[in-house]
Amino acid sequence: MDFKTATALRRLRLVSAPEAVSFLLLMICSVLKRTTDFNAVPVMGWVHAVLFILYLVFWADAWNRAKWTWQTAALYFILAVLPAGGFFAERKLKREAEAGVIAARARREGVVNV
Repeated sequence: MDFKTATALRRLRLVSAPEAVSFLLLMICSVLKRTTDFNAVPVMGWVHAVLFILYLVFWADAWNRAKWTWQTAALYFILAVLPAGGFFAERKLKREAEAGVIAARARREGVVNV
């Protein structure tokens, strides 16, 4: 795995958990808006929108650099639109990055001829 691919996966991983948290907070704010006088939906809506757009930009970059299949790219997109999916995406991306580092070290040391 080259440096730019690793960086793209890291950026996507770093934005996935905050995006998931903002989605859950937006849902909580929506419920509170309807049940109390507390209305933080406009603020949380903007926060979530910015994080979601960042996720989509980083997702497209990671898809391009990591040469994902359509199924893998679709999985990460679906995880972005599920309320807690960002947490699962973060864990899966972390495992993928660790596997890439291990494979790169193995190639560098001559263990694997890939």
